[in-house]
Amino acid sequence: MSKGTARHTGGGLRLEDVGKRYRAGGPWVLRGVDLRLEPGTLARIEGANGGGKSTLLKLIAGVEAPSRGRLLPLTGGHGRPSTCYVPERFAPALPFDATGYLTHLGSVHGLRRREAARRAAHWLERLGLADQATVPLRHLSKGSCQKVAVTQALMAEPGLLVLDEAWTGLDEPSRTLLDDAVRERVAAGGIVVFVDHDPRRLAGEVTSRHAVRDGTVVPVAPVLPVEHEDTDAGKPAGRTALRVTIEVTAPEAELDAALHTVGAAGVVTRPAGGEARVELAAEHSDAVLRRLLGAAPSLHVRSVRETEAGPSGRAQRAGEGGSR
Repeated sequence: MSKGTARHTGGGLRLEDVGKRYRAGGPWVLRGVDLRLEPGTLARIEGANGGGKSTLLKLIAGVEAPSRGRLLPLTGGHGRPSTCYVPERFAPALPFDATGYLTHLGSVHGLRRREAARRAAHWLERLGLADQATVPLRHLSKGSCQKVAVTQALMAEPGLLVLDEAWTGLDEPSRTLLDDAVRERVAAGGIVVFVDHDPRRLAGEVTSRHAVRDGTVVPVAPVLPVEHEDTDAGKPAGRTALRVTIEVTAPEAELDAALHTVGAAGVVTRPAGGEARVELAAEHSDAVLRRLLGAAPSLHVRSVRETEAGPSGRAQRAGEGGSR
């Protein structure tokens, strides 16, 4: 925890019968959402791409207003917690350099400018971006812009931290740093709500899991390691392996290059329609996604989902062949 981090980060938050649609008479993206977020909660939100996860996070963060229902502080709390939000994509088309932008955002969060500048310098140093502190945002790479977006959230030490795929585009040290920062916020009594494609992200520390399905939000039971007896040649029992399947529209050469770059052994299939399906070990998924998303011209990643490979090595879609 950084020096001076407050232990009292505000109260909790509850969503009561919350719904969202983007035009009158239009389809409901979310409806009937009831969710309680207590101080000290680490909540993971899951669901299919385009199913409403980002909309739910924007509602929780206060970026979007609900079309129906209410967001209220928990009874007995200290009001709605201070909130910071890291979007899936950070738009760098702003007339600031990194330090100027972060100092301005710090002021918005109630910090004195000198303190905001100090915290900005601290986090930019930790994220390996100190040498680009005075570079205009529009000239920064996608990965560097994502570090700026993460910095503006961490330097405010919020009571509610909302992260929408915030790890995507970060290098390995920065992802580890963000993991640690999340733990610090929760340990300080804050609330962290996040979406991430890596099923292993903070898996042993998540206290609340919810899935967005058909416009509703439902609780998900924790995933426990499952032991399998391996009868081949007296081998010891093994655990179910976590794997990730990526569906992407990409030339064969680009996929091969992405896998080769990170040394990943992926299985590539091409169903009808010209798209590719890549199945690979979860530990390689971040690196492969960064390679695909950073391609020029950009590639269209349709979905990222967790799969399981049993002791036979045959992959199953999550939810098939057993409860999850």
